[in-house]
Amino acid sequence: MGQIYDNAMVIAQRIREKCDRKVDLCVVLGSGLGAFVDALDNQVVIPYSQIEGFPCSSVHGHAGNLVFGQLDGKDLVVMQGRVHYYECGDLKRVTLPIRILHCLGCTRMIVTNAAGAANVNFNAGELMLITDHINMLMAGSPLVGLNEDEFGVRFPDMSEPYNHEMSDILRKTAQKLGILLREGVYCASHGPEYETPAEVRMFQKLGADAVGMSTVPEVVVANHMLMKVAGVSCLTNKASGLSETKLTHDEVMECGRKVAKDFVNLLREGVRQML
Repeated sequence: MGQIYDNAMVIAQRIREKCDRKVDLCVVLGSGLGAFVDALDNQVVIPYSQIEGFPCSSVHGHAGNLVFGQLDGKDLVVMQGRVHYYECGDLKRVTLPIRILHCLGCTRMIVTNAAGAANVNFNAGELMLITDHINMLMAGSPLVGLNEDEFGVRFPDMSEPYNHEMSDILRKTAQKLGILLREGVYCASHGPEYETPAEVRMFQKLGADAVGMSTVPEVVVANHMLMKVAGVSCLTNKASGLSETKLTHDEVMECGRKVAKDFVNLLREGVRQML
């Protein structure tokens, strides 16, 4: 068996010893978006720091908790924060939590993030359904290296990285709730510095509607394991060069708080439809 697979299984067992609920759906929460967990009942909160071997986030706005909870009596698990490539320089470590969640039984994932709007028609404070992505991470793919057959095939298909059925549930939920849900392509850059105006212009020419520093590696390994994925970006700012305002992490956090109500309502009702 592969080393990452063995490690993920061991860590998954450590989690089961703390909470043995069966879960099929996981939600990954991005910067400033942790409020979704407040909508969950019967919570079991496990700090990443209390799970030996589980990668811990060092970024403000990522609480660093694995939260088991329920909606309408049905179980799910939530990652309240993530590790980014710029924190550790290791995409296999960045994606290890998704491997672990798969070992816990998750076959579906909703991934969220805070992102800058590269589409000139999109505005800060809006939500965007991710329909596809562009990988501009300097490190490339988390699948580089020996393939671990326990997880998936050497050359996984990526023609539908974001599941149409799950995405359609979120789309219809937004319409029902009267929430503006943009749709577009998410581009991942490595960070931690924000993009330059020239880089944003390049991303626009490639077809990007939003730019961030996460998500794509997680979606790649999820597809490698045949997990179904849906994604939502919270557009917290205009991308570099599209606004006179200097970009700061505090701005990202503040905008995340402002859009939290719509974000939580969309996720809560969308997840209910999926459970």
